[in-house]
Amino acid sequence: MVGLHEAAAYALGRLDGASSRLDPERLLYMYVRKEAVLTSQIEGTQSTLSDLLEYENAAAPGTPEDDVRDVSRYVDALFYAIEEIRTGRLPLCLRLLRNAHARLTSSGRGSTQTPGEFRKSQNWVGGTRPGNAIYVPPPPHEVMPALDNLERYLHDDFSSTPMLLKAAIAHAQFETIHPFLDGNGRIGRLLISLMLVVDGGLTRPYFFISLYFKKNRSDYYQALQRIRTHGDWEGWIRFFLIGVEASALEATRIAEALSDLFVSDRARVEALGRAAPSATRVYDVLRQRIVVSASRVVEESDLAWPTVLAALERLEVLGIARELSGQKRNRLYQYRSQFDILNRETDLGHPL
Repeated sequence: MVGLHEAAAYALGRLDGASSRLDPERLLYMYVRKEAVLTSQIEGTQSTLSDLLEYENAAAPGTPEDDVRDVSRYVDALFYAIEEIRTGRLPLCLRLLRNAHARLTSSGRGSTQTPGEFRKSQNWVGGTRPGNAIYVPPPPHEVMPALDNLERYLHDDFSSTPMLLKAAIAHAQFETIHPFLDGNGRIGRLLISLMLVVDGGLTRPYFFISLYFKKNRSDYYQALQRIRTHGDWEGWIRFFLIGVEASALEATRIAEALSDLFVSDRARVEALGRAAPSATRVYDVLRQRIVVSASRVVEESDLAWPTVLAALERLEVLGIARELSGQKRNRLYQYRSQFDILNRETDLGHPL
């Protein structure tokens, strides 16, 4: 177990170093959206990364709007929590989790299940009623005492626990309490990333474990359930640490691939001669947005329409931009290679 913990901690540190090579806010923009798609897919949404980016930049026909709005609300909830902690307005506490939950379930799926409020009725996991459920969380009168205990643990009121072990234990305890009527899984996974920032493992929440949970969904649920039925904390922590290392290594590969891509593609754009200055400004907007409408490029680059369209055509010739709409008007462009790097294993062709 010590070896697993060291390997996971090392991989997390390497990720933080690799991420520092890129613009931190832009990297966070990309990672948060990938995480939002993955964590929502675990809950059963059919939205993809492409759906989310197109919805944010120019809602495209055929986009599954109910699902993509669920994903977009997760982006909002996560950024809200990050900003509250960063500015010192709120620490990582029950109130922060309740507020994030309210943003997550303010409309759409879960909006009728008391958003932002801890449950006052019994819930269950699997089955049609508590009698045939896979798991029945604590009764309502035990929810707040259990949550108060969890909050004290987050603040190290009992003793100092190594960061990754603390995150593993806190996540399992949150999922066991299941304090909301809906959205527990998404808030519980958000909690992991926030803890790693608060406890100093990452400068920003670049790390998300949802892909590992998605690929190992059955093992994930079984490991949590064995804590409840057999007290198998060692099995859960082993599963979690392996996931942290795998997720951190994959995120590092993404950061390094993006860094190399941006250096290479920017050099190609800057070699366009007289067209390079305007093409570079357009490229920077495309890099920041990943998917963007031509009208937004005009707005954000402060260039004229003809200049933007000519630059986008040059980026298409270079293989950097890809036009998605197939229309002459309201065109939508994608930074093809950047999208492909981020989209690894988030499309629905990969089993849950």
